[in-house]
Amino acid sequence: MPTGTRKGDEKISMNETGHRNVILGTAGHIDHGKSSLVKALTGIDPDRLKEEKERGITIDLGFANLSYPDGLTVGIVDVPGHEKLIKNMLAGAGGIDIVLMVIAADEGVMPQSREHLAICELLKIKAGIVAVTKADLVDEEWLNLVIDDVRKFVKESFLGNAEILPVSARTGLNINVLKDRIRNSAITVKQKLLNGLFRLPIDRVFTLKGFGTVVTGTAISGTVHIDSPIEILPSKILSKVRGLQSHGQSVEKAYAGQRIGINIQGVDKVLLRRGDVVVPPGRFVPTKALDARLEMLKDAPAVKSRSLVHFYSGTSETIARIIIYDRGDIKAAETCYCQFRLENPIVVLSGDRYIIRRFSPLETIGGGEIIDSQPIKRKKKAALDDLVIFEEGNLKDRIETKIKRSHFSGSVISEIEGWIMADLDEVHAAIGQLLAEKNVVKSNEVLFHRDSFNAFKAMLISQLRRFHHENPLKDGMPKEEIKAKIKTEIRGSEIVFNLIPLIEDVSVEQEMLKLRDFKVFLSSVNEGIKGKIVAILNRDGFQPPLKTELSQKLSIVEKELNDLLKLLAKEGALVRINDSMYITAEQFDKMASLLKAFYSKKAEMTVAEFRDILGTSRKYALPLLEYLDAHKMTLRVGDIRKFMLK
Repeated sequence: MPTGTRKGDEKISMNETGHRNVILGTAGHIDHGKSSLVKALTGIDPDRLKEEKERGITIDLGFANLSYPDGLTVGIVDVPGHEKLIKNMLAGAGGIDIVLMVIAADEGVMPQSREHLAICELLKIKAGIVAVTKADLVDEEWLNLVIDDVRKFVKESFLGNAEILPVSARTGLNINVLKDRIRNSAITVKQKLLNGLFRLPIDRVFTLKGFGTVVTGTAISGTVHIDSPIEILPSKILSKVRGLQSHGQSVEKAYAGQRIGINIQGVDKVLLRRGDVVVPPGRFVPTKALDARLEMLKDAPAVKSRSLVHFYSGTSETIARIIIYDRGDIKAAETCYCQFRLENPIVVLSGDRYIIRRFSPLETIGGGEIIDSQPIKRKKKAALDDLVIFEEGNLKDRIETKIKRSHFSGSVISEIEGWIMADLDEVHAAIGQLLAEKNVVKSNEVLFHRDSFNAFKAMLISQLRRFHHENPLKDGMPKEEIKAKIKTEIRGSEIVFNLIPLIEDVSVEQEMLKLRDFKVFLSSVNEGIKGKIVAILNRDGFQPPLKTELSQKLSIVEKELNDLLKLLAKEGALVRINDSMYITAEQFDKMASLLKAFYSKKAEMTVAEFRDILGTSRKYALPLLEYLDAHKMTLRVGDIRKFMLK
């Protein structure tokens, strides 16, 4: 990846255009000067709504950007501080790399200061700066008291070692110093997944005259360019990118870590909303259930299993029922594995963060990491070993566990890409290693664990061995018959039958399956019956006994006769006219010769003429003619036949 440099030889990780993009989010109590500070830093007023400007407070998300000469751009998400607008704050917090905690010098630490800090902790934001605003409104002694109080407030958090900087948006005190501190923090931030699948949680939807529908958000992974096909989930709307903007500039391509506006082609604004996600088509599956690690805040009330909560991830918000796996409830400061069953579908990946708030009254109580966005149904006391691996294992182990858990349904590679938050090259490398180690097998683009493959192989071989034992005269077992039997046993998707070509012990011939070493076994009695069948059918010529009559003549059951007739037809001794009627190959050749002789003298033939040249009755002539028509030896035109062979 290209890099940029600055004085002191500090290196900044860049995208292919030579730029690095980092998202900073404000946090703090209402009217503590967050928006004024953003304007002082960037020259951009993030309060875009008329009501915000009139009331002097931020109601919804605001956006600005701070650019540096060395290619670093810090996108700023300004969030509202009012307690009633926490859900709007959460919609902007999902893509934040750095938090700018804002605390006013004239008021100090307030309730939303605490809730915002708790949310940032739960979202595992790693970097931050503390700005004590309105420093010009208080004297030095008071300012020092506030700074001491703020230091105690952040001591046990990720901001424990952060610099606490007094600033004033009105006088410009320390604004340039703050810009430098933001840059120093930004260069240490881990780059978002440029090589992941593109994902943009929508935080705004609007229309522009002459352009149509526009959505905005923070790209949390991947890249997108003009004309890229896109899907908007969970509503499954397919479209493409008509235009792109980032930080007020039109661009051809946009990257993870940027604030992006996407002009979407042919989609009405009313079909979209905050919480939808823009992604590449066919990779992501919306979910209404997910497994997670839950961390409760230190002062949170206890939550009982099956309680309702408000669930937030990315820009989405929905009601969820919490199912606690290993206990009846969870108390303050505790952690557990749980499942959230969501009222509305959302798009999340394993590795995403989330927040929950009480159903009523609304207050933040916990959050954590999404462990599995496509969970299985689990019995009450089922083991949670898979969740431990999903949370703590390396990428290869996590992917192997997912594939193993899919049993006979398999895991499609594209769905694995859209299941876990990871670099695509690393995902493919992990899958390649699993294939090389033979821990998984691949059929088309579906992966099966070796345990599932071996179990399927054993079942298939067992079924075929039983079939061959019970039907020694049949060359193989019809595919549809074996599918029905195995589907009953494994209760899996038909996709598992893609594994059949990988089983060396099994041979596939047209619509039949058999063990590769199986050969039709005929007893001396059956060999004798074969001879009798050919003799009888040769003797009776073009008036052969039908299958039911033939079984009576030979005193054998019709099932056994049917197997012998099919075997003789495969060997070429008989020709199957229909399910009830066979003639010998010798008689068939004779019929062909008689037809050629007839058509050498006449171009057309009636049913009566065909009956007469064979010396048979209409009962036998009609099925013989139908066979000839079906095999394009004759062509029926009204009531006559024309000869098709030269």
